[in-house]
Amino acid sequence: MELISTAYRDLNKEAHVRYPTFGRTSGRYAPIVLEMIKRYKPSSVLDYGCGKGMLGHELRHRIMQEWREYDPCIEGKDAKPEPADLVICTDVLEHVEPEHLDAVLDDLRRVTRERVFFVIATRFASHQLADGRNAHLIVENDDWWLKRLSKQFKLIGGHGDERELTCLMS
Repeated sequence: MELISTAYRDLNKEAHVRYPTFGRTSGRYAPIVLEMIKRYKPSSVLDYGCGKGMLGHELRHRIMQEWREYDPCIEGKDAKPEPADLVICTDVLEHVEPEHLDAVLDDLRRVTRERVFFVIATRFASHQLADGRNAHLIVENDDWWLKRLSKQFKLIGGHGDERELTCLMS
């Protein structure tokens, strides 16, 4: 099943050009991800939906693990990702087209060997797409997301508030 439509891929590519901050939020999660790497000692890490790659920029020089990035809207990072021990998916799922959410979650399950770390915004974005839609296509509360994620993953820890849901799934 398709993970993203061609039209939506094009809108996202345009948003990455128009908004310098679009796809740059993952770097703020570097301390949490670094702690997870130290704790779980994965041999490989995949930043799924990496955007401009700020998390990798923050961490590559500090870890020994194989670091990979995937984003269907960034040229050079758009190849089908290989499985990794630890998958990081921060500020991604709220951007997925609702009709493709099942396929994206199935793909995340496919690439996750051991653990996946999710951060999901539960509010509208500050950016609009060129077609006028809010950049966050799925705005749901943490209970909705936890129920949705629990179909493919086992929750082992989490935190939710009015702005974002953070959870570690295994």
